[in-house]
Amino acid sequence: MKKKLSPIGLAIAAAVMGLSGASALAANAAAQAAAQAVKAEARADGQALVDAAKAEGDAAVAAAKTQGDALIAAARAATYPNSAAKAAAVAEAQLQRADLVAAAQAKKDALVLAAQGDKAELKSQAIVDAAAAKQGVKDALKDHPKVGGNLGNQNYSVLDQINKDNISQLGAVWQVNLEGGATTGDSQSSPVVSKGVIFMETAQGHLQAINGKTGAVKWSYNLGGTGVRRGPAVGDGKVFTIASGYLTAVDEETGTEIWKVKANANYGTVQKAAVVYADGVVYAGSNDGSVGTALAYDAKTGAEKWHFYSTPRNGDDPTGVIPTWGSDPVAAEACARAGGGAPWMHPAVDLELGLVYYTFGNARSCGSSQNGATRAGTNLYTSSIVALDAKTGQYKWHFQSVHHGIWDMDNVMAPVFADVKIYGADRKVLAYGSKSGMYFILDRKTGEAPLGITERPVPQDERQQTWATQPYPNQGGYLEGCVAPSDLGGPVPGNPNRAVPNYSQGCMYDAFWMQATGEKKPILTTPSHNGGANWNAQSFSPKTGLFYTGYAISPAAHYTEAGSNGQRAIGSYQTGGIVAVNASTNEVEWRVPQPYDLAHGNGFLSTAGNVGFIGMPDGNLLALNAKNGKELWRFQTGAGISASPVSYEIDGEQYVAIYAGGTGIPYGNQVTRGDKLWAFKLGGTLAQAAAPAPIDTRRQVGGTATEGSTVNNTVLLGRTTATSAEATLTQTAGNYPNNLRVPLGTTVTFSNPESNSREYCATQFFEGLFDPHLKPGESYAYTFNKKGDYYYNDCTNPLSTGKVTVY
Repeated sequence: MKKKLSPIGLAIAAAVMGLSGASALAANAAAQAAAQAVKAEARADGQALVDAAKAEGDAAVAAAKTQGDALIAAARAATYPNSAAKAAAVAEAQLQRADLVAAAQAKKDALVLAAQGDKAELKSQAIVDAAAAKQGVKDALKDHPKVGGNLGNQNYSVLDQINKDNISQLGAVWQVNLEGGATTGDSQSSPVVSKGVIFMETAQGHLQAINGKTGAVKWSYNLGGTGVRRGPAVGDGKVFTIASGYLTAVDEETGTEIWKVKANANYGTVQKAAVVYADGVVYAGSNDGSVGTALAYDAKTGAEKWHFYSTPRNGDDPTGVIPTWGSDPVAAEACARAGGGAPWMHPAVDLELGLVYYTFGNARSCGSSQNGATRAGTNLYTSSIVALDAKTGQYKWHFQSVHHGIWDMDNVMAPVFADVKIYGADRKVLAYGSKSGMYFILDRKTGEAPLGITERPVPQDERQQTWATQPYPNQGGYLEGCVAPSDLGGPVPGNPNRAVPNYSQGCMYDAFWMQATGEKKPILTTPSHNGGANWNAQSFSPKTGLFYTGYAISPAAHYTEAGSNGQRAIGSYQTGGIVAVNASTNEVEWRVPQPYDLAHGNGFLSTAGNVGFIGMPDGNLLALNAKNGKELWRFQTGAGISASPVSYEIDGEQYVAIYAGGTGIPYGNQVTRGDKLWAFKLGGTLAQAAAPAPIDTRRQVGGTATEGSTVNNTVLLGRTTATSAEATLTQTAGNYPNNLRVPLGTTVTFSNPESNSREYCATQFFEGLFDPHLKPGESYAYTFNKKGDYYYNDCTNPLSTGKVTVY
């Protein structure tokens, strides 16, 4: 027997089919409801069949017993010639009764067995029917209407035409230069797709609509100047973007401006973060300043609906966070109002729960992101995820990932949703964490941690007013939290966590101090505020149950005078990789090291074909097996990639698109810039581009290279010029010249001028070729007999790092 999709299942599936891509998460919930309804009906119908069979069998057995009892009674009532004949007749009647009952029991067993078979068939068909109901999700998710794909930022495509078995047939079908072949700018935006049309913001200041099948540009809207932007959103027949500080809506079909509004100046700078459309509301946020504000606007008119400050402003403290900025009420209030906590990444939205989730950055003022001496307490809501009512902005719950942050480890990632089983129970969770190299998996409704989070004691420094503990997921992180020894003379490049020499070597939450006195050297940690995961789009695949992210390893120095981004250790290798984490257990499933930092814009797209796509700073687009991370395919786009791939379907064919624009984080102008939008499908034959110039992944020294012959092949230690006073202990270029070029075979002299007051060193790393410790007036000479770049730093001030390039 076959049971078709029930009316209720069909109704729910139809509702799913009608949902827009922007409501993809709601579509997913509806599809799950449809599947559950169909399966529940099948279970009920199947059990009813079994119950009916049992009842019919029980009735047959009862009838057989009654009939047998009648035969026995008749035998006993009859007249017999003697007692032996009567006994024989009764015995025969009892045998007949037993036969009747046995036959009835056999009939019952057959009925129940057949019903159980029908029940199993119903269950099997229900799985098929449930899948048919879920098919509605495909229609809702064929597009990619915002950065991160759906409202849960899963960056997942349900399309499976391109899969691990046919990926070798994937090829480019078109490529277009969106800005006439531009080779400048910092492109940090990712493309989005609606109804087969790609929408892309360029670093040169345009929002463009491109035919996803042909690459033809439909229209272009002037954003009012160059600048960093991180992505538009499509919904309600409009495309929403940031145009020179204005939240703007343009017509999806024509590019005609519909409305433009500038955020209240009290909200901070609204310029960079990607925007999100959901259920008639546009969500935005401020960035890079001492004011952090989450914002919601009416999608039809641009009118503000609500705002939420990460730290109190204008005399109000609706969630009572001022006490988390110090014990003195007056000082705490003043500090909190200048505290910062910008939501510089786009939020996630759960329409079913009616919640929007914003992540807020670290304190940027009242001290600095590296100096907590004047801001006692945990400093809410910096370094926190906050759940708000999506319609009103009312606070619901929060989780702070870093208390009293002094490491710029603000964990501002776009939260990623997952519906998974944890300890056998269905849980609606989100992942949050990023820069710290670990995921905090939280219940979306309550903020609780179903897998456990423990507050661990961390090193203290009362001058920094450090907090006694920091939260760690019980399962640990997906990256190391401590630097490895320098291992001078060991393999090069060696351990990606290897410390540059002469720094204090530490772990993620080590306390530090410096205040220009040199009493304690900067502490080098990993993955650092420049490492872990960052503003790259992360992903969750419902098919594999895994979170995916690119990550960076960039050991960086912490000291109180450091700027908002601290100090990446000059000369260190800035590398990274890709990691997959099981959403049900928070344990690493696989990790694939890569030669590049993949945390700064390099989004990961997972697909139902069990393929994952990610772009590289060197221009390569990679496809990986989503189950094990094995590389399956790569294609050279001709310019650096700092965007997320997208996938969409037109006329029954699946496409993948990527923008190769390039940005300066973290490799500066070594990354080739471009304006190349590429599209791929099975059978594409367009040739790859020429590979860009290679990228040196080491953190570069500053300044223009100086020919050794112009300075007598001599480096002055502790000096910034030939005639300057002695360098300070926070100089990063406290050698002159700090960037030297010499021909092969040159002898270079390192000299500590006699007028200096301190001992200086030239510790060469990582080859370990020399390490002279020179008192004032002393010199050391070394002859370079092999071409290459040779970095060295100072034992007195390790921030001061130089390089000798031998050609």
